[in-house]
Amino acid sequence: MCSIIGFCDRRAQYEVVKTALLKTLSRGPDSTRIIDTGNGYLGFNRLSIMGLNEAGMQPFGLDGSWVVCNGEIYGFRAMKKRLITEGYTFKSDSDCEILLPLYEEYGTDMFRMLDAEYALIIYDAETESYIAARDPFGIRPLYYGTTEDGIMTFASEPKNLVGLCHEIKPFPPGHYYKDGKFVCYHDVSKVNKYNCTDDMDTISSHIHDLLIKGVEKRLDADAPVGFLLSGGLDSSLVCAISAKLLNKPIETYAIGMDIDAIDLKYAREVADFIGSNHHEIIIDRNDVINAIEPVIAALGTYDITTVRASIGMYLICKAIHEQSQVRVLLTGEISDELFGYKYTDFAPSAEEFQKEAEKRVRELHMYDVLRADRCISVNSLEARVPFGDLDFVDYVMHIDPEKKLNKYNKGKYLLRHAFEKDHILPEDILMREKAAFSDAVGHSLKDDIAEYAESKYTDSEFAEKCAKYTHATPFTKESLLFREIFEKYYPGQSEMVVDFWMPNKTWPGCDVKDPSARVLSNYGDSGK
Repeated sequence: MCSIIGFCDRRAQYEVVKTALLKTLSRGPDSTRIIDTGNGYLGFNRLSIMGLNEAGMQPFGLDGSWVVCNGEIYGFRAMKKRLITEGYTFKSDSDCEILLPLYEEYGTDMFRMLDAEYALIIYDAETESYIAARDPFGIRPLYYGTTEDGIMTFASEPKNLVGLCHEIKPFPPGHYYKDGKFVCYHDVSKVNKYNCTDDMDTISSHIHDLLIKGVEKRLDADAPVGFLLSGGLDSSLVCAISAKLLNKPIETYAIGMDIDAIDLKYAREVADFIGSNHHEIIIDRNDVINAIEPVIAALGTYDITTVRASIGMYLICKAIHEQSQVRVLLTGEISDELFGYKYTDFAPSAEEFQKEAEKRVRELHMYDVLRADRCISVNSLEARVPFGDLDFVDYVMHIDPEKKLNKYNKGKYLLRHAFEKDHILPEDILMREKAAFSDAVGHSLKDDIAEYAESKYTDSEFAEKCAKYTHATPFTKESLLFREIFEKYYPGQSEMVVDFWMPNKTWPGCDVKDPSARVLSNYGDSGK
């Protein structure tokens, strides 16, 4: 994980740019560099993952143009070979060094060619202008705003721009910015036609093969790789596939509360089955309460479910950074959005299921993807998300939603069925209904936070303080606590997140007042 910044005007001041960039030093603690393009500044904090020597340090330059990129460009070696035949030379083994030659050859069409998780800023010396772009899911973060002096700025995190820009906005995923306009080059949520002719065997085969390819390409790193293992379906599949591909023990990590961790035993079962070097992180109530403020400061959100789920992820990543040499983590995000949550069992029709999936995919960058990025990067690690593989997602989104509805008495049945024949996981793990991550770390985690928030406000104080917020108005003492901490670090920037993540309240059985799946009538054995 790295951080990038761009102040796109010759009026920009070096010291201002430097101060802003250093606010995200944890994203790239290995080295920092800022260059004067002659028409503004580009800056980079590096976490060395590919091409570990000094030659891989950004910004990269070519013919007076410059680029900074926080990203992983999959399949870059084949693209690099092709560019060499076109006469380009390279100084490093970094995947991102190919970006300026690609831009020189293809212009903004290059963004459609990238199989990547990335955010980048290019200074085009020929036109004396800036181009910025972000991957289709927004797995890598990018924000923008205009300073009081009218200088357009881009940065990896909103904290880089706090105090400099009146309004900070998330850069829209799947878009590039050029000549003052945002252009969509890839909308992953857009579905034109379902692959209705595919039968279950064909669907299973494609899901199986595409996910394996998605995992395989994300194992390519020059720095040590580790794996978050909750014991649920998604992370367990990523770990099992990786162990089989690498054919050696992988490093797996699980976290749980000291009194009621649900998933630790399941994670241990998976680790034993795949033969990983397994590590457990045990936390208690004090760890949870003490993490609330630093987590919200890192996240830049007040969303209830995002903050809750981030507590465990933040603490496990902190331990990994402090106790190991691992610098890359594979995670299981972006499966629920594709195959369904517990609440999508209540979808009244296949059409409604599909609409909800498209909405969740469009908003990923504000919720689960944001959580994974910040919790991992603030601890100087890099996140990789196999379920976010573009080919995999494109196929799953185009499966007839009638087949994705839970008609099988088992959530995410298509994904489970795809790996039944492989026997890479115990049957009880493959078919287990997973608890929500924050609940699975321990039911007491959510309860401890709620009790702590309850002690912070009287009922009258709660009503008075909530009334101050017209956007995403807090509706519980917990949500008010999160919002007040958010405003301390990101004053007036609540619209970076559209609203609270909640089940679709228009559906029968989903009109709930808490985002936890524990409040749904179909939660059943998920939390056991």
